[in-house]
Amino acid sequence: MLDRINSASDRLSRSEQKVAARVLQNPESSVEASIQQLAKLSGVSEPTVVRFCRAIGCDGYHDFKMRLARSIASRDKFFFRDVSAKDSSHELSSKLIDSAIASMQHLRNQLNHQAVEEAIALYCNSERTEFYGSGGSGLVAEDAQLKFFRLGKPAIAYVDPHIQKAAASLLDNNAVAIVISYTGRNKDVIEAMELAKVAGAKVISVTQTGSPLATMADVNLNVDVAEDSDVFSPLKSRLAQMMVLDILAVGVALQGGDKMLERLVLATSAIADKFVD
Repeated sequence: MLDRINSASDRLSRSEQKVAARVLQNPESSVEASIQQLAKLSGVSEPTVVRFCRAIGCDGYHDFKMRLARSIASRDKFFFRDVSAKDSSHELSSKLIDSAIASMQHLRNQLNHQAVEEAIALYCNSERTEFYGSGGSGLVAEDAQLKFFRLGKPAIAYVDPHIQKAAASLLDNNAVAIVISYTGRNKDVIEAMELAKVAGAKVISVTQTGSPLATMADVNLNVDVAEDSDVFSPLKSRLAQMMVLDILAVGVALQGGDKMLERLVLATSAIADKFVD
């Protein structure tokens, strides 16, 4: 939750930013404060506090306090520590694994489960799926293709921006486009998403809450993970994106019941002879 507030700060109104600053400076006391107390400490009105909670993806003040409490409880258990050339292989491994665990904990505490249900419904009501992403998110899109084509519907990933736009323009109202971006501000994928919506397709975004991409999508699966390791590679956000898409794929498979299970078994059986004893 603290990461989400921090990343959303520049998209909040000036009065909402006052609430964000107060929470970031004193998260523990904010958990214990009533809405009246937090409003007074932030120098804003109570309705502003409510708008702040909704702007960062919470249902209301109670939901915000619950999520903030969970975030505080877990923030010190695992954390990213700067790696150094002096680190032994054991120290390096521990730091990166701690970082990966932290990203999963943040995702568990912050994921919008209602959005997951809506995304499952959109997929189930579609006839084909296309995944768009670039850079590290492009690799996530290609990984998602490997998961979703086994569910019995056409699924393809595009990472080239020119092909993304051409493909998106050819979609229709029987298709769903899943657009992946850590920042939610990549111009190429935003333009592809706009073309997909004009063509009549539904759009699911996998990105930060409140980003331009999230705002324009029909459903956003929020990945609000602070990427403090990006100088090497986007470790935490990439893992979180993959996990969100894993959740979506498994959720769809479970909705499909025995018929879906038969498809998955058939796909697995088709390549069984490719493995040695």
